[in-house]
Amino acid sequence: MPSSVANEGYQFQRANSRNQQSSSCPSRSASGSPAAVTPPSCGDVVDEALAELQLQSQQQEQMIQPPPAPAPTAVMGRSGWQVKSSKLAFNTHNRIRNIVESLKIKPNPEKPMIPLSIGDPTTFGNLKAADETMKAVLHSLESGKFNGYAHTQGHEASRQAVAQYSAHQRPEGAIETSDVVLCSGCSSALEYCILALADRGQNVLIPRPGFCLYHTLAEGLDIEVRYYDLLPEQQWRADLVQLESLIDENTAALLINNPSNPCGSVFDEKHLRQLIAICERHYLPIIADEIYEHFVFPGSKHLAVSSLTREVPVLSCGGLTKRFLVPGWRMGWIIVHDRKQRLGNAVIGLKNMCGRILGSNTIIQGALPEILAKTPQSYFDGVIEVLYSNATLAYKMLKQVRGLNPVMPNGAMYMMIGVSIERFPAFKDDTHFVQELVNEQSVFCLPGSCFEYPGYVRIVLTVPLAMIEEACARIAEFCDRHYKKDSSHSSSFIEHVLLDEDELNF
Repeated sequence: MPSSVANEGYQFQRANSRNQQSSSCPSRSASGSPAAVTPPSCGDVVDEALAELQLQSQQQEQMIQPPPAPAPTAVMGRSGWQVKSSKLAFNTHNRIRNIVESLKIKPNPEKPMIPLSIGDPTTFGNLKAADETMKAVLHSLESGKFNGYAHTQGHEASRQAVAQYSAHQRPEGAIETSDVVLCSGCSSALEYCILALADRGQNVLIPRPGFCLYHTLAEGLDIEVRYYDLLPEQQWRADLVQLESLIDENTAALLINNPSNPCGSVFDEKHLRQLIAICERHYLPIIADEIYEHFVFPGSKHLAVSSLTREVPVLSCGGLTKRFLVPGWRMGWIIVHDRKQRLGNAVIGLKNMCGRILGSNTIIQGALPEILAKTPQSYFDGVIEVLYSNATLAYKMLKQVRGLNPVMPNGAMYMMIGVSIERFPAFKDDTHFVQELVNEQSVFCLPGSCFEYPGYVRIVLTVPLAMIEEACARIAEFCDRHYKKDSSHSSSFIEHVLLDEDELNF
């Protein structure tokens, strides 16, 4: 019953009760003596009783039947459907998708498509998960123990397995199970870290060129992204002076991606310590995207940033995705390194984030201990051999192409190639260059603009060796056709690009 109707009934009953009391008590004159009372007639009594019964009946009907609801326009103030996207959703953009969808692409039907743009190592079928990895999932499924919900941070045994697997990140002491948070892929891990440390109006420092997802995760929440530059002439080390100039009182964290997507760079110990020193001076925590930590080529060594500092807190993001070649399984994690307890309630906030999706895939969680313990090193060595061979071949072939300047990677599974766009007057920029490369040669790279770094293109190194060789030959032919030749360079250079296997020496 509506409260207004109930209150009206209650007030009426109280008023009626007061009237009845006053009629039963003798009234007093101004002098205080009882006034004279005239007894009612029998007919008057009956009429009054009937009238009172009728009034009470009407009041009860009013109490039982609520008044009609007002028209929706009166309450809502709407004249029609006005559904709108939330600000978060509307301002969330995938830069790669936006750029790729804007291209006017029509591959050459006479040449099979070679997509060197896809960052999924399983796309071409030449790189597969290890048998031990597959069997671990089968055992988890058949056990029937992992069909229900887990703790939002992940099953205890699964987190313990990750702690042991990542012991190199904290050489002076064991990683506790409570320091590990399981996530739905490394992308989810990065999102949790950014949201746990940065609030609306604050800013996060991220590398340029860098993985575009960092920007995607921050922009919808009004967290400002500030780019620090990586220098190609210095093997993509950070410009330390420019980086430090970006820091102010609203800077929430420094994000380090090592090894790098898209650059394939691996920072040495000296450079990592320089970055740590900046964070220590400015009291900045580090978000370390180390998903490629085990994808390192011969001659280079990866060091976890957390292994080099006890002073600066580090949130390290990793997962199964790339090393185990199972990106679709969506199993990532965060390891909290905070020896001096400087993250405060940010750790609580980080763990609270896990409640948003009630934890990651429990079947894969159940398989984690076996996957991490039983996948043999020989399997990983074989994957690195494929990537390094492809990188060496692509670098040697493209280095000879006029107008291109490839940067040899030291890890991960990508290579960045500089394009002297002024030498290709037919194209406006790197995006236009990529578009016409697809249309003429059916080779698809990603323009550097996808990574906030125009003037470059990125290729993936996970394709079969014959395919990477064919792709590089087509790129050379394309550049030869469109390169603005000087009078001193009139001859073709394609013959210098197609190398014999003996010349590759790998």
